[in-house]
Amino acid sequence: MTFKDILKITANLVVLYLAGGLLLAAVYAKTSPIIFKKNEEEKKEALQRMMPEADVIEKLGDWYPHEKHAEYFVAKKCGEVKIDKVKDEEAGIVREKKECIDPKVIGYIVQTFGKGYSSYINILFSVDDKFTVQKIDILHHAETPGLGDEIELDYFKNRFKGKDIEHLKVVKTETTEYIQAITGATISTRAVAEDGVRNGLEFLQQALKGEVKDESSASREG
Repeated sequence: MTFKDILKITANLVVLYLAGGLLLAAVYAKTSPIIFKKNEEEKKEALQRMMPEADVIEKLGDWYPHEKHAEYFVAKKCGEVKIDKVKDEEAGIVREKKECIDPKVIGYIVQTFGKGYSSYINILFSVDDKFTVQKIDILHHAETPGLGDEIELDYFKNRFKGKDIEHLKVVKTETTEYIQAITGATISTRAVAEDGVRNGLEFLQQALKGEVKDESSASREG
């Protein structure tokens, strides 16, 4: 193989890599807005499930449990919902524009993380305006199958309903006053109940009192 042949092969490889890079960039540019929109829709649906009676759910800020980006929200019920029809000139259709009149805060929704046995557990929970837990949901985890993964089952999540911060404590004996540990998965249970929900609720109360500084996601790794 001559030096000229080597240069030719190298040039062909460079062209191939450049073409591949441009193709990937084009695909990403086209699909990225779609993925973002899908993620936003899924987040909106997840928040609404946490507090279905809310007419408006607004983001309050960001925080970083275990150095992981999380968000917290306020849920409001409108005294009256005014609906106006607005024509979208660009799309050529008429859209509904809703105005919330005399909104009242009915609760809050917090995303948090707890350090489990084999993973960081991504948790979403809601509280009413008296800071009593209404619902929790497990967004993601990698806990042990058949043991720690029971944190995502309804029988466990229902144990949080009606608990205030003083009763978000894990006990191994049978109880309805506190959070009963999953048999063989106490670490996973504590990760959700104490490290996750209780710490998240404590943060929320401090944030609403102005005792913590909101951290912009632009200044931290998400």
